[in-house]
Amino acid sequence: MHGFKGERVLMRIHIGERDKWKGKPLYQAITQLLRAKHYAGCTVVRAIMGFGASSKVHSDRIEVLSLDLPIVIECVETEENIDAVLPELDQMIGGGLITLERVRVITYRPGEPRDGARA
Repeated sequence: MHGFKGERVLMRIHIGERDKWKGKPLYQAITQLLRAKHYAGCTVVRAIMGFGASSKVHSDRIEVLSLDLPIVIECVETEENIDAVLPELDQMIGGGLITLERVRVITYRPGEPRDGARA
């Protein structure tokens, strides 16, 4: 388990669902990169609506249905690890947005069954 409490950096990567890297979905490639680097974790979220620099609205609503919904990848890590991966992400991401903000981690541990029984 990581000794992970305290100040860390939250990285958010905003891309499109149809973005690719070497033939696979970009969000999948980024997740695999972060996992291979033994980062503490990451989460990929598909949004129901959004727009970016092009101002084109992407939505799951039937009247404006998009096959390229917004994707947000979130990762909380040390500043050093985030800084180290940014050049690789820059190579992978054609159009998108990466933001960083400081966060305070108060709990980081693997989940356990609520009744105390181990699987």
